[in-house]
Amino acid sequence: MEPASLQSRARPFAPLVLGSIMALIGLVLAAGGIWLALLGGSAYYVLTGIAMLASGGLLIRRNILGGWFYCAIFVLTVIWAFAEVGANNWALVPRIFAPLVLLVATLLVMPTLSFRPDRWKLGLGTSAAAVVLTAVSAMIFGSMADTGPAQGLPGLRFEMSDPSLASVGDDWPAYGGTDAARRFSPLGQITPDNVKNLKRVWLTHTGDMPSSAKIAGTYGGENTPLKVGDTLYVCTPKNRVIALDPATGKQRWKFDPRVSDDAIPYTAACRGVSYFVVPGTPADQPCAQRIIYGTLDARLFAIDARTGARCAAFGTNGEVDTKIGMGNTPPGYVSINSPPTIVRGVVVTGHQVLDGQDRWAPSGVIRGYDAVTGKLRWAWDMMHPDWKGYPPQGQTWARGTPNMWTIASGDEQLGLVYLPMGNAAADYYSSLRRPQERDFATSLVALDVTTGKPRWKFQAVRDDVWDYDFGAQASLVDYKGKPALVLPSKQGDIYVLDRRTGQPLTPVGSIKAPGGGVEPDQRAATQRVSLWHTLRKPDLTERDMWGMSPIDQMICRIQFRKASYKGFFTPPESDRRSIEYPGYNGGTDWGGVAVDPRRGVIVANYNDMPNYVRLVPRAEANRKGWAPRDQARGEIGGAEGAGDPQAHTPYAIDVNAGWRLPLTGMLCKQPPYGGIRAIDMATGKTIWDKPLGEARTNGPFGIPSMLPWTIGTPNNGGSVVTAGGVIFVAAATDNLIRAIDLKSGKVLWKDVLPAGGQATPMTYTVNGKQYLVIAPGGHHFMETPIGDQVIAYALP
Repeated sequence: MEPASLQSRARPFAPLVLGSIMALIGLVLAAGGIWLALLGGSAYYVLTGIAMLASGGLLIRRNILGGWFYCAIFVLTVIWAFAEVGANNWALVPRIFAPLVLLVATLLVMPTLSFRPDRWKLGLGTSAAAVVLTAVSAMIFGSMADTGPAQGLPGLRFEMSDPSLASVGDDWPAYGGTDAARRFSPLGQITPDNVKNLKRVWLTHTGDMPSSAKIAGTYGGENTPLKVGDTLYVCTPKNRVIALDPATGKQRWKFDPRVSDDAIPYTAACRGVSYFVVPGTPADQPCAQRIIYGTLDARLFAIDARTGARCAAFGTNGEVDTKIGMGNTPPGYVSINSPPTIVRGVVVTGHQVLDGQDRWAPSGVIRGYDAVTGKLRWAWDMMHPDWKGYPPQGQTWARGTPNMWTIASGDEQLGLVYLPMGNAAADYYSSLRRPQERDFATSLVALDVTTGKPRWKFQAVRDDVWDYDFGAQASLVDYKGKPALVLPSKQGDIYVLDRRTGQPLTPVGSIKAPGGGVEPDQRAATQRVSLWHTLRKPDLTERDMWGMSPIDQMICRIQFRKASYKGFFTPPESDRRSIEYPGYNGGTDWGGVAVDPRRGVIVANYNDMPNYVRLVPRAEANRKGWAPRDQARGEIGGAEGAGDPQAHTPYAIDVNAGWRLPLTGMLCKQPPYGGIRAIDMATGKTIWDKPLGEARTNGPFGIPSMLPWTIGTPNNGGSVVTAGGVIFVAAATDNLIRAIDLKSGKVLWKDVLPAGGQATPMTYTVNGKQYLVIAPGGHHFMETPIGDQVIAYALP
């Protein structure tokens, strides 16, 4: 018999373990690869799987040829990877990184299979090779942050007046800076040279935190404070309004409308409030300056901006119930989470109607109230355009019509408000829509504030079954000597329209749209697209599928091949999934864009993710227990559309938002998932385009990787651009707020926030000092931490 030491040396344990792992991976790749190949996909996985089975078998038998065989597999994999995707670093990750890890393990194990006396040389060499390969992989990751150089920033070349007749500078008097929604500040104290010195100067807590774990699944702050005079106004997720000292963060007063948890719709959010000065009223009189805003239970409040007391002469003791005239409105179905727009003394508000519940959900009626008395001036119900006020006795406003859940912009000079309209109830099914709904859905509608009648409309999508409603404010600008507006969309298209007439001022075209789906006779033959600028990327291919390893990338490839995908505007189906790209989160969502009106530069942060969608037949939805919220409330929060019943249609809807794998939570499309871009408004050309968001809080199985690589994450919330040449933005899922150089797109400064920054920051001055403020409330949909902080930064 051999000595025990020789037996141990002859039969090392590590190759058995490595060979078993390699064989198991090979088995999975071979089986999945056969499926993928039969679907018409890449043959790489089945061939590699078979080769790995052979390599693993040799290693299990402790044959060093198994190691050399895997080295050959890795070399061929690298050649295949570069042949398929070139030098696209993020695309190389699943193709090379996991095989590289396995190669390192193989190189470390191979010396144990050699009986040569000088096998330490082989061990030293393979260990060195492992170190080199690891360094190479680090270099690949380290070079992922940039997408190319800037093309040159225009100089100062415009002088645009503000048609809202308000001004930004020392103050920030409206959600978008002013009702022109440019999100631009003329302040220049903070510059690209000194922004690195920004420090927190105060932090305060609002006290509005979820009352239970269930409610925590709905919170999403989204608030942008206002600053007028010597007061900062903050609105919390459950509609508490808090007045703060803008220099210290010290609370001056708080107003609590006492909104019930039952009233929370999809998201507990208050994006902002509106400020109004009563004309001709002495400044020291009660409610001469007032805060007007809506609540989650659809009440409209007016409170004294100096004291927080109710304005008793507004409505009934300072409040108006906007649900009057709407008929049956179960709790949570109708809410106001965006600030109203006040033009010529008329408070214009829409409301959020809970998506996906019922084809005959409450109405999308738009209303104008007197800013002094709270009296209804007019109501625009597209199905009853002749009604001038509340519905006749015994009737209600038409149910299920498109609503405006987001923020309007306003033009005091023209007397118009610009309404970004949503879709008719039941976003993913169109056969039951009436002609008026088809005309106004997914449109920007210019409404005359004097009469409440539409002046014009611009529709971006015909018969929308993709939830492509307009989510962002239009930004009011001057364009080639004409009063204009910049209109971003969820599809990524950006339009420039004459704000007097709605006529496009930049090229607009049409594309042939794919047909099919469950309603082939409903699908439009063509769809409108911007020929001037789009944030939308090319159609997806199998090569765009991603993952952390070849296995999950293969699964995504299989899902891609199984799904219906005909490119942009692929209609949903019921017998299989379809791919919607871009998904419903954008392009551009409610955060909107920022516009530097002096340089003529648009700053747009955007999302770049698909959705994986299926219409679920009614019988199947019933078996799953999917019912409208008022019938079977169940869980609220989570991803919008993931099991929405769409009652009174033949289909419910199941949306895999972002198209994520159920086990790892990773997205199937390769990064980046979000970016930020500077656009020359004179030409529509990109100045620079960068990924937005680091991988630090993202990772497989929901485990934060804490890696500083700029991956480009999903983002919600907008940016602010300043005359100092600095962009401030949070929005991404990495819980960071950033300062970005407007000239180059380079990140100049960042700070870790205590909660998710899904809110737009703002800036103002006090006693000559410029402050940057953000309310990082976190967001359930973006899966970022919830918080109640308001944070201010300034230079030392």
